[in-house]
Amino acid sequence: MTESLKVRVERRGSVAVIYSEGYINNQGGEEIARAATALLDEGSRILLLNLAGSKIVNSIGISILIEVLEKMLELEGTLAFCCLTPTIQKTFHIMGLTQYAKVYEDEAAALQELQGEGSPEG
Repeated sequence: MTESLKVRVERRGSVAVIYSEGYINNQGGEEIARAATALLDEGSRILLLNLAGSKIVNSIGISILIEVLEKMLELEGTLAFCCLTPTIQKTFHIMGLTQYAKVYEDEAAALQELQGEGSPEG
């Protein structure tokens, strides 16, 4: 039996941060997709996925994250990731996610740049 992924959302100015904790498989990916869809429905256009609590992502989890990314691109929004393990970062690069989504070392660096995107002078 696999433990289900826990998802928590916090707003940081114009950026909505989705924290994941656990294995991003089909169920975990769906939890993230549900949270992202709810945020998009509420008008959020800048999402940051903090994966500090997730050490493993499988192919189904990645395919669901790609669906979230496609939805963000349709809405001209921004999807970014932070706190990836080297393995996950390499996998995202191979799968092409990093071509359309920014990856940051940590949340502070991500927020500093992303919050600028939501402001008129940025």
